[in-house]
Amino acid sequence: MSEQVERGRGRGDVDDYEQHGGFPVYRAAEDNGGPDFGRLVEALRTIQDLGVSTAPPADVVRQAAEQAEALVALLEPHRVPEGQQPAGRSMGLPGRGSLLMMPWTIEKFDETGVRSTGEFRRFHMGGNGAAHGGTLPLLFDDLFGMVTHAYGRPISRTGYLHVNYRKITPINTQLTVEGQVDRVEGRKTFVSARLVDAEGTLLADCEALMVVLLPGQP
Repeated sequence: MSEQVERGRGRGDVDDYEQHGGFPVYRAAEDNGGPDFGRLVEALRTIQDLGVSTAPPADVVRQAAEQAEALVALLEPHRVPEGQQPAGRSMGLPGRGSLLMMPWTIEKFDETGVRSTGEFRRFHMGGNGAAHGGTLPLLFDDLFGMVTHAYGRPISRTGYLHVNYRKITPINTQLTVEGQVDRVEGRKTFVSARLVDAEGTLLADCEALMVVLLPGQP
C-alpha cells in the first residue's frame, strides 16, 4: 500500500463516511433491482438512442407517444425518495443502472484507483460520429466520485474539474477510463484520470479537486 493511500485511510475516514454532511447515505440495491430491472434500463437506453436517431412517420410518432405516456402512468405511482430507487445503486449493472450515467462496466475498484470500460452511444453523440464534449466531464466526474470512495475518503463534492480534449472521442467504440487519487491535503483530494481507446491512444485526460463535506453541509 502506497504512502498516499496510507494517508488517505486509517484516520477514521471510513467511519467518517457515515457522518458526512447532509448527504444521503446510499446502500447498494439488493439483486441489482430485481431480475428485470437491468432489462428495463437497457430498453430505456435504447429508446434514448432511437429517440435521437430516427425520423418516424406521424402515425408511428403518435403510437410511440401513446406508449410512452402509458409507461409514465405505469411507473408514476412507484416514485420513492432519493436513495431508495435501484437506479444508481445497482452496482452489478452498467452505469449502476442509472440512465444519466454512461452504461459502462467497472473492471477495477480499489484504493489504487478505478477503471471502467464501455462505449458512448448514439444518444451521447454531439456530431459527426463524435461523443458530445459535455459527456466527457460527466464520465470523469462520476469516475472521481467512485475513486474517492474506493480510496476511503468521506463523501466529497467536486471543487473543480478540468478536461483536456486530446483527440475526437468516437461513439460505438470500446473505450477505457481509469483514475486515481494523486494526493490528499486535509479536506482536499486531488484526482486525475485518462480516457483511451483499445490501442491505448489518449483521447482525453482530466484532473479535479474533490472537497470533503463539512458536518451538515449538503
